Amino acid sequence: MRTFALTTVSGAALLAAGSLTPTAHGRALPRPEAPAPVRRAGPGAFALTPTAYARPVSAPRRATRSAPARAAVRPAPVAAAELLARTASCHRISHGLYRTDAGASPTVPVCGAKGAVHWKADLDIDCDGRTTAACNTRTDPAFQDDTAFHTSDGRPLDARELPYVVVPGRSARWDPARDGIRGGGVVALVHEDRVAYAVVGDTGPSGLIGEASLAAAGELGIDPDPKSGGAPGGVTYILFRDSAVDPIESRDAARSAGDALAREFLRNN
Repeated sequence: MRTFALTTVSGAALLAAGSLTPTAHGRALPRPEAPAPVRRAGPGAFALTPTAYARPVSAPRRATRSAPARAAVRPAPVAAAELLARTASCHRISHGLYRTDAGASPTVPVCGAKGAVHWKADLDIDCDGRTTAACNTRTDPAFQDDTAFHTSDGRPLDARELPYVVVPGRSARWDPARDGIRGGGVVALVHEDRVAYAVVGDTGPSGLIGEASLAAAGELGIDPDPKSGGAPGGVTYILFRDSAVDPIESRDAARSAGDALAREFLRNN
């Protein structure tokens, strides 16, 4: 805090300024003598002590060189092998098994872990959402122009641009919301040696499992063609409980949150 002193102009101040002649009982007083000048010391003489009017001379400052700033070290990305090792066993929380395709036998359980649920299935390409050159009724005969969850401005998600996962609809078999899985939740997808991060973006039939958007398939190195693409199996889905990306359409936010949640999942399981 700065403080300011208030000075009253008095006769003494004016005298010091030389604007008035001091008097005592009407007599003029002699002016104070000026201080003697500072004399330089000659050879062999003692140096005079500087008076109050002499300006002290400080020693020259040495130049200092600051140490270079260290570059921030980023941790290595979470490895696919680590996530696969943590999801190798299954504590089943679904009341039954899911089919990967219509007409197939139900073989896929939903498994529970600390902070997440997970399953291993195929990956069918979901093109639903915003109509684009990549996703429409011509490129995908089963195309629907809406998704269960929308962007921050109220539009359907764009399957070509946003990695998202489809979760089964609520049923007696399993209720995703009851286990903290909701729209915009963070997902880690693992296929072979790749890890991709996505969001929960759509819901599907209550008896089927294993579906993700074109963008998600592309990040995993899977053919994203809606008609002929996808993977027949070997894709692990890890959905983090009670998580959310805001806004849902931010890929950077999904990656950042996914990496942090994946590390926490590995520490706690």
